[in-house]
Amino acid sequence: MKIENPRSRAYKIVSMIILVILAILFLFPLYWIITGAFKPAADIYAQEPVLWPTEWVSKNFENLFNKRTAPLFSIFGIEGPTAPAAFRWLINTVFMSVASMLLTCLTAAMAGYALAKKRFVGRAILFSLIVCAMALPKQVILIPLLKEMAALKLYDSLWAVIFPTVGWPFGVFLMKQFSESIPGEILEATRIDGASEAKTFVTVVLPMVKPGIGALAIFTFINCWNDYFMQLVMLPSGQNFTMPLGIATLQAETSVDMGLLMAGAALAALPIIAVFLLFQKYFTQGITMGAVKG
Repeated sequence: MKIENPRSRAYKIVSMIILVILAILFLFPLYWIITGAFKPAADIYAQEPVLWPTEWVSKNFENLFNKRTAPLFSIFGIEGPTAPAAFRWLINTVFMSVASMLLTCLTAAMAGYALAKKRFVGRAILFSLIVCAMALPKQVILIPLLKEMAALKLYDSLWAVIFPTVGWPFGVFLMKQFSESIPGEILEATRIDGASEAKTFVTVVLPMVKPGIGALAIFTFINCWNDYFMQLVMLPSGQNFTMPLGIATLQAETSVDMGLLMAGAALAALPIIAVFLLFQKYFTQGITMGAVKG
């Protein structure tokens, strides 16, 4: 029977205590938002923080859903039934974030694979430009993006936020690093067996870089969901408002209502939590593989 070293045991205990404390610190803002969404105004504006609601109320969510109405959807000029505007904002934000996530993961995986395993003229220069683009602030290219979306007649549509996200340089960089770990012998054997380039990519490359895709999916979804600045510039009309824009307009109409803000933040946090729980396995694998690769 192996006897555990007392020093090693003490290290594990201290590490566990530190991890628990850090977990509590990181989870506390989420706990505060969720409980605050159900607090009465007296608890929210109390001089001393009220950690647990003295009374659970739904007034904040009622205000969120009843302040304004909008068509539930609008496709090719056809508007759906009228519903609370918060539902429309949530649908817009989910569609925008999911479309950005899927398109970014697909294009980044293809570009990363090509840069890692294909040999063509200008490959090193192209990768260097992608790395340099990672350091370029979004505000620098905002006016060219705005003009481009207007020329394509996509301005004031959700696609004006989706398409600029698809070419995310960080996604290409991340997927290239994961594609470097694919053994060249496997790719060569697949080609000898007569598989086309598309089949090789789908059946061999994608499964092997799945952890990287999972990590990129989480990063892309959260980045697009929280990109208030781009949404504010590209989506001026109310029918295309997202959750951040919609809640901001509600606050602009009245005095600051912290309960309303927390209700909106709690509703907006649910899809992000769902996406993280869905991809956390691949996200953890991706972080671990990145650490091992150095």
